[in-house]
Order: sequence, then structure tokens, then C-alpha cells
Amino acid sequence: MDDRASDADPAEQTVLSALISSEVPVGQIARAGILECGPDLPLCEAARRMSVAHVSSILVVDGDRTVGIWTERDALGVDFDDPDSFNRPIREVMSTPVRTVARNLSLQELAIRFRDEHVRHYLVVDEDGQRCGIVTQTDVVLNQGIEHYLKLRKLDSVIKGGLQLLPETMPLSEAAHHMRNSAQDAVVVAYADGEFGILTERDLTRLVADRAGNRPVGELSTRPLMTVSEDASLYHVRCLLADHRIRHIGVRREDGALADLVSFKDILSGMELVYVHELQHALRERDLALNASQRNLHLAEKVIESSLEGILVTDENARIVSVNPAFTRLTGYMPGEVLGRNPSLLNSGRQDKAFYQGMWERLSAEGQWQGEIWNRRKSGELYPELLTITAIRDRDGRLTNYAAVFSDISQLKENEAHIRHLAYFDPLTGLPNRRLLEDRLQVALAHAHRNRNRTGLLFIDLDRFKRINDSLGHEVGDHLLVEIARRLCSCLREDDTVARMGGDEFVAVLSDIADPDDAAHTATRIIEALRRPVQIGEHELTVTTSVGISIFPDDGREATTLIKNADTAMYRAKAEGRNAFQLYQPAMNARSLEHLALESALHRALERDELVLHFQPLVEIAGGRTVAAEALLRWRHPELGLVSPADFIPLAEETGLIVPIGEWVLRTACLQHRRWRELGHANLRMLVNISARQFRDDNLADLVARVVHETAMPAGLLTLELTESMLMENSSRGIDVLERLRRLGVRLALDDFGTGYSSLAYLKRFPIDELKIDRLFIRDIERNPEDAAIADAIVKLAHSLGLRVVAEGVESAAQLDILARHGCDLAQGYHFCRPVEAAQFPL
Repeated sequence: MDDRASDADPAEQTVLSALISSEVPVGQIARAGILECGPDLPLCEAARRMSVAHVSSILVVDGDRTVGIWTERDALGVDFDDPDSFNRPIREVMSTPVRTVARNLSLQELAIRFRDEHVRHYLVVDEDGQRCGIVTQTDVVLNQGIEHYLKLRKLDSVIKGGLQLLPETMPLSEAAHHMRNSAQDAVVVAYADGEFGILTERDLTRLVADRAGNRPVGELSTRPLMTVSEDASLYHVRCLLADHRIRHIGVRREDGALADLVSFKDILSGMELVYVHELQHALRERDLALNASQRNLHLAEKVIESSLEGILVTDENARIVSVNPAFTRLTGYMPGEVLGRNPSLLNSGRQDKAFYQGMWERLSAEGQWQGEIWNRRKSGELYPELLTITAIRDRDGRLTNYAAVFSDISQLKENEAHIRHLAYFDPLTGLPNRRLLEDRLQVALAHAHRNRNRTGLLFIDLDRFKRINDSLGHEVGDHLLVEIARRLCSCLREDDTVARMGGDEFVAVLSDIADPDDAAHTATRIIEALRRPVQIGEHELTVTTSVGISIFPDDGREATTLIKNADTAMYRAKAEGRNAFQLYQPAMNARSLEHLALESALHRALERDELVLHFQPLVEIAGGRTVAAEALLRWRHPELGLVSPADFIPLAEETGLIVPIGEWVLRTACLQHRRWRELGHANLRMLVNISARQFRDDNLADLVARVVHETAMPAGLLTLELTESMLMENSSRGIDVLERLRRLGVRLALDDFGTGYSSLAYLKRFPIDELKIDRLFIRDIERNPEDAAIADAIVKLAHSLGLRVVAEGVESAAQLDILARHGCDLAQGYHFCRPVEAAQFPL
């Protein structure tokens, strides 16, 4: 007997298994070749046609009307004891009405209908109700791509148990009755010789066609029964069923006993629920994704409309298809004036063809281009903009659009130019600062080397200037420095350079001198010029000067060496009685010996607990509330008393002692913060300075993380202060270190802003939270409009970048009032409190 499945055509199965999407319509998987017959056809003839066609059902039609269906399952109801039952017209035994589904119904919906209506066949009809094919429950399951489940599951997972073996002598009618009552589509027949056979619904259908009598099932079943072991995978069993074109297979246990009869339907039906659940989950995910996509699209539209940056979108041929309101505001062009046109209508003409060629090459290679460019408004005005162009591709990688985002950076350019000026010139005296001095000194040395000339370097320091500041105030001291700078310039040639190094220290570069005597004559003129009395208000001041001289190439060939040697000579001049100059000599080691003694004492300061922290408050300008404390290092020497940080911190930096000292400062500050938190001041921030040597240490971020963890310091309340110069030493590495610190949760502040290497380009790249305006810009802010303008520019620049601003060195209510009008956030200085020990800190 034949137990081949009607749906086992390998080519058809290949097509069906490819249709695994729940969106596939039923019409694509339904069998188009419908077996039909009239209502008066004898049952045996209908069964014969089904056996020949290898199908499991026959449709009963009357003209164009479908009246019923007879399936292999219905063969179980035939009375094999009655020969007349085979000749009954099929209309008397068919099932009616016939359930139908539309051919555009999705597999997901069809699977739900099979589950809810408990049927095995549906008639598929088109939009006009015409018959298109037959679809079975097995067809649906076959098209869900469940092979990966079958490979992972063993056969024993679908064994039902309770297998009943029919004796070979059981009459056929009794076997059919047993199959009908037990809802089985096949039974196993046991033979006396120990073999097994199988009798299926399809066998019964063929027996109806043959008008078989009520013979013993042993004569009618197919033997031997194909079997597999119970540890086989479901995928292996499914392949056997498909390869042998059968529907059932026996399962043997380890001892060889027959455990169960497993059908193709048993394997697939266990997977159907998994499929339905996954399908429902996938549809839910799809709906959620669609809703989220719609929300995101709406949000994106609102963001683009409200964006302050201009946005334009072009097609793949660079024709403008969309612009936002900011585009019109920035360029002056209305949407109707630019849609369909090329963005080249905005070109300023400042960039040449090679510029745009390079831009498009990079855009083509990397998919994005960003840079600064000059464009032209509709009015003809040129303006600089920061432009980002992105190539947009679809899922297949095909270019569909270009999106350009740009902003007008005219104001930022002006601020950058202003800050760049501040980066090169001392704001008080107008002289070049250290950075510009280094550039000019390098040029002078290169020129002298090429022409085989000498260059002189003069290190100029005012004697006892601190006494004037302390007794008469900083205002008088600043006026004196301005006059000193003017006189220094008058003593030099046009191609010489004089720069202010900071405080009361100046450096002069003398280009193309014949011998050291020329430098000595210039030093004499400077000493005489500066010694003349200076009238500042009611005060007549006389200042003496100590000058150290080094000569290129006699005393060094590097700029740093010459400055260091001139500094050494200057200290020798002070040691010799001041108001004089000294030429550098290698034997000069007075200052070196002094440093050596101080260094030796500094090595012991940490272990002897001589270091202490003082704290200075940071005050919120708007509310007058103390919001932070800056930790400031002090050295209480047993003999010298409190040693100025200006004396020992550079030495600690130079010798590397600043690394363990810096760790001590950080840990002590965090522990003090914990004591303040225990007193109820939980929101107070702590600021700690990081030295250049610490910042160059690769383990800085690990150190901060360890200290924060060990002291239970809330990272968000800790701010680390760094200077511009240390960030600029290696900007790429600096950004990496800052990013690592930011990931710890600590905040970052840029200290002494405006006196170092301020650059807008780098300022945008550094992940900092605060700018601290140097006290030089604050000191004369109420009297000097230029200082006020500088402070205002820095505040606006910082706020435009999302940074808070702290003003250092605030000493009066007038200064505070001006800073408040400019929108400065925080202030720090003697106006509020001098640095004090923790016990005296004003909480």
C-alpha cells in the first residue's frame, strides 16, 4: 500500500519553504490544481481519482457552485461491511459547507483561522469568488522556515506514548472504527513474526476506490514499517519522510521496542505554536518600530524646523529638494527661489576649483565632509560658515540624497581673532607674551645661525616689585608695569623684541649683535631708563632692575637653554646687590644650590606632614551663595614658615615630586569634602588643580578613579582644573585623557583662560565644563573698557559653547557688579574670602 504525502513534491516544497514571511498571501502557496467532481459521482470513483492524483481531498461542485468536500479523513466513515456503501453518491457523504479564504489573506491570518476553526482544508477564492486552489494546515507550517528548530530538537520531544498495536487479524471495518474514535490518521499492525505494518487514511481511501471488503488488516497494511531511534533529530526524521515520500515513521527505543508512530503532522504541529508566537511577537515588534519611526519622523521634522542651523537636502544629482526656515534666515533665499537648483548658487568665489574637487572626493570616499567655508547671502554679503555634508544611501547602498547642515560662525570668528590676539600679547602692557616671544626668539636664532651672528637675550626682573604691590595696591603696580614696558621699548631697536613673561619679569631679544658688549650696553641703558622716577598719581616711585644676559651661540643654542641661563645670570645680579646686570657664566650655580636645598626639604615635606590645604570659596554671582571650594596647596616649613607656592610648586613640577604631592592634594581634598558632607553640605563642589606633570602621567585617570572610590567622593561634585598650555602640549592625547576623566563623572575646568594658548578650534574640541577668566582681565575691569570688553567676549563665547564662567581675582563690589551685568556665573577672590584652612572656610 502507498503512504505517500500529497504535498511531498520536492520542487514545490523548495518554493514553499522560501516563502517564510508572514506577509506572503495565501494565493502564493495554495495548490492550483483542484480535483473536482459532480455530486452524483460514486464514492469509489471519487476515491480512485484522489488516489491517482495523490491528493487528500476532492471538491464537489454543481456547475459553478461549490457544494461540498470529501477528504481522506472521511474515508474512516465508510462501512466496509456494506458493498453498497462504495457506490453511494458522494453528495451523501461529503462535508458541507466548504470553508473558504481569500487568496490575498496573509499566512499569519490563515494560521490563526486554522487554529480557531479546527479544520484541515480551505478552498482559496479570488476577489470574484472564483476557486483558485486548496490550502492545508500542513502547507502553512511548511512555509515558516522552522528547520533550525527541527535541528535542535530530538524525536523524543514529540513522542506521545500509549501506542496501541492492532493484531493482523482485526477486520478492516473495526480498524477504521478504531482510527475514527481515537482521532488517528494511521495505525500500526503487529504481525505474528514480530514485524510491524502500517495502515493510513490514504490506504483507506484507496481501499474505498478498490471496493475492498472487510478483510483482515494484516492483508491490507504496508510492511515492513520504516523506523528510527528515539534520539534522532526532528530534522533528520523530516528529511526521511520527505525523501521516502511517506507520512509516518515508527520510533524504536534503545531496547528495540516500538515506542510510537510519529507523523509529518506530529513534527510540524509541535512547531506551529512556536511559529505563531514568534510571528505575533515579530508583528508586535514591527508595530512598535513603526510607531517609534513615526514619532521619530515627527520629532525630526520639528527639530529641523526649529533648528538654528541651516539645513538643506538635495537629491543624488545635487538638486535642492528641501530647506528649513533657518536656511532662509541665514542666506536670505526663500524656499521657492532655491528648490530644484544647485547649492553652487551660494558660492562666494573664495574657494577655488581644487577645494571643491577635494571636498567631493572625500565625500565620495568617506560619505561625509566637514569644514569651514565662505558662502554668499542673497544680499551679496560674504560670511563664514561651519558646514557638514553627509551622503545618504538606501539599504542597498544606492546614493539617494545629500544633507547639508551649516551655521554662521561670523561672531565666533571675531571672538576667535580677539582671543588669538590675547594669546600672543599681554593684556596689561600690550607686549608680546611668552608664546609670541618663543616664536620670535626661534626666528632670531635661525637668522643668527644662518648669518653666523650672535643674538642676545636679556632676562629683566624688577627689584622688590612685590613690596610696591603689597603696600600701594595692584592698581599702582599695574600702572608702573605699563610705564616700565614703554621705557623698555624705547631702549631697543625696531627689530628687537621685548616680552612680558609674567608678573614683573620681562625678556628682551637682541637680534644680530656683534659681541656680548652690545648686549651689555643695552642692559646698561635699560637699567638707567628704568631707574628714573615714575610718577603715578601722588606717588613718585623709583625702581631698580636686575638683568641677566645670555648670548647665542656662546651660552646655548636652544631657546629654552638661553632663557634658563639668562634667568640664572639675573639671579646672580640680584645676589650681587641688584640694580645691575650679569653675563651668564657656567660657574653660576647659586640658584641651583638654592633649588637643591629647597628640593631636599620638599622631599621630606610630604612624609613629615608639612603640607596643608587652604580653601577659597567660589560664589554664585546671581545669588551670592557659596557653591564650591578650591583646594590650594601650602607648605608650612618648620623654619621658613609658609612657603609661597610660586617658590616650591615649579620645583616640585621640575623634579617630579608634584605627582605624589598631587595625589596627596586630591585625596586630602576629597576627604575634607566628605567631612563637609557629613556636616550637611552635600551640594558643595570641590575644585582641585592638576599640574602639567600630573596631566602627562598616563595613569592620571586611574589615579582619580581610585581616589574617588576610596574616599567615597561623588564624582559629579569634583572639578579638576587644568591650564591651556598643558592641553596644547599634545592636543590629541589631551583630548583622550579628558574624555577618560569625563567618563568617570568628574567635571573639568580650564584655568587662567586668556593668558595661554586660547584657540576656538581647540576650545570646541576639549570636553570641558568651565572657563576661569584670569585675574589679569578682572583687575582693571571697572576702569579699563577694554578689559571689560574682553571679559564680556569670553563670557559670551563660553556660554555659546555651553560652558560656565568663573571670574578669578575679584577684589571689589564694582568688579562683581560689572561681571554680573555681563552674565558671568561664578566669582572667586579676596572680595569674598582669602584662602583659609578648612576650619575657617565660610560654609
